[in-house]
Amino acid sequence: MRLGRSAWKHPTMAALIDVILPVFLVIGFGYLAVWKGYFNDSGVDGLMKFTQGFAIPCLLFRAISTLDLGQNFDLTLLATFYTGALAGFTAGLLGARFLFKRDWEDSVAIGFCCLFSNSLLLGLPITERAYGASALEANYAIIAIHSPFCYGVGITAMEIARNRGGSIAALPAKVLSAMFRNSLILGITLGFIVNLGGIPVPGVLTDALDLMVRAALPAALFGLGGVLYRYRPEGDMRAILYVVAVSLILHPAVVWSIAQVNDLSIPQTRSAMLTAAMAPGINAYVFANMYGKAKRVAASAVLVGTGASILTVWCWLALLP
Repeated sequence: MRLGRSAWKHPTMAALIDVILPVFLVIGFGYLAVWKGYFNDSGVDGLMKFTQGFAIPCLLFRAISTLDLGQNFDLTLLATFYTGALAGFTAGLLGARFLFKRDWEDSVAIGFCCLFSNSLLLGLPITERAYGASALEANYAIIAIHSPFCYGVGITAMEIARNRGGSIAALPAKVLSAMFRNSLILGITLGFIVNLGGIPVPGVLTDALDLMVRAALPAALFGLGGVLYRYRPEGDMRAILYVVAVSLILHPAVVWSIAQVNDLSIPQTRSAMLTAAMAPGINAYVFANMYGKAKRVAASAVLVGTGASILTVWCWLALLP
């Protein structure tokens, strides 16, 4: 179904209160808990290690292992979303290089911030609250290749920037090695193996995994609030605001435009748009920290973008049917 002008409507307070604010309140509770000393840094680190290393990989494994791949892996949907993501990466890379005069390695890290939207911790709960759990199938199709795609692009670009003029023979091995140390990618890969191989999973194991899954998003949102408290903005505000603008406006605008051209269904458009409209994810800082490049810009962009997305997501929800 093509989306026309009839899809436009005014934002409502209900969308803000019922869909967006509960998610951000959980983040706010985590921020407040660390700010006031009720939850210390080691607690935040432990919580994020649990969610990022165990609970969310379990969530991804369960989602991918049971997903109807033939129905939900629509190449048009994926091309729509990832064309927008690449547009964000390109804008971030070139903007950092030519507008802000950063070196190429810094520019790749800043481009990665514009590439990696927070599809899990923000995209999933906001889509579910807006449209129900049944609306998440297209989200999971996007998420299934999100980390592999984004890390593949970012690591390849960074290795090229770091080894200009050198041999590229070792590049594929470096990229694959870095990607498969990521527990999210491991969870996704195992989910595909079980799904495609038709491997039965014992009921007692799925029950245990489901217990982990139920803890994943609330715990991760609370932990994200604690992480964001650490990375209060410090300098580089022009670059930070540029990243936020590319992430919250350009990326979803490109996806919206391509979705109309590609005639995506309404559920697919909702999932692609809301995933694209999320602030940079914490993986933006993880990537910058991994290479020691543009760490302050990455960390502050996650914080500022997460706060600003309360209003921008409200506006994008008003646009969607």
